[in-house]
Amino acid sequence: MNLNMVEAINLALKQEMKKDKTVILLGEDIGKDGGVFRVTEGLLDIYGENRVIDTPLAESGIVGCSIGMAINGLKPVCEIQFEGFIFPAIDQIISHASRLRNRSRGRYTVPLVVRSPIGGGIKALEHHSESPESHFIHIPGIKVVVPSRPYNAKGLLISAIRDPDPVIFFEPKKIYRAFKEEVPEEEYTIPLGKAEILKEGEDVTLIGFGAWIKNCLEAAEELKNEISVEVLDLQTLSPLDVDAIIDSVKKTGRAVVVQEAQKTCGIASEITSLINEKAFLNMEAPVEVLAGVDTITPMPKLEDYYFPNTKKIVKLVRKVNSF
Repeated sequence: MNLNMVEAINLALKQEMKKDKTVILLGEDIGKDGGVFRVTEGLLDIYGENRVIDTPLAESGIVGCSIGMAINGLKPVCEIQFEGFIFPAIDQIISHASRLRNRSRGRYTVPLVVRSPIGGGIKALEHHSESPESHFIHIPGIKVVVPSRPYNAKGLLISAIRDPDPVIFFEPKKIYRAFKEEVPEEEYTIPLGKAEILKEGEDVTLIGFGAWIKNCLEAAEELKNEISVEVLDLQTLSPLDVDAIIDSVKKTGRAVVVQEAQKTCGIASEITSLINEKAFLNMEAPVEVLAGVDTITPMPKLEDYYFPNTKKIVKLVRKVNSF
């Protein structure tokens, strides 16, 4: 099947709901309207309003109810309409969902998935273009997943739904419909906590995730006659696949890390620290980071100045390679 990311996620939800009657969907406008990006379109007609629930505009209530469902035998998949609206639910996610396994000494788990679009690139309004992944990466007890293409979106989401612990599943809206690729109709899983090398290389490791993997691959292709670039897709940001990162940079001796979020305290800073800690003597150059500016995500006219792009990635790869 040739699918875009929206279609691949919809297929994953449809198949898991058919396979497991405890899987239930909650969110604002996800039923009748199929979600603001139409990710859940058609699922209400198949599974009915008892399993595809249109909720009030109350993110804390959506996640709070989902936690209660999860510890009582259901597998809720709740949608936060935009990533900027997730903060009213952050108390429920951090103070309760992430802690219940530890608080109950293993008596309860919280098999909860919180889906949300993430990031900019679609010329959206304030609170509709943010990258808040670091808030959740910092919290023990939560997994954080960001797919980069339709194929891994389906496999990672199925794994997230089947996981016994809470998973934040951020979907890059910039690539929801940007391209299609072959996605098997049959079910398959991609393990959480594992990165994937999408392109082998010898000179520089280019590390990214989400929407910017497309640009990383474009940069590697542009440089193919000049620099051998290895592209590593993190896929899961927490837990981070440290072994994959360190093995790659030990091979190449150089690294560029790409993130959309503001630079300070971002995942790229953590990766830089890990490389310095575990592979310092293997490095031929300092790690370079391409990230957003430490300001509020700008309104549409300034998006192109703020976000990474292929040209900026190419420039940094050349810089680190010539050090």
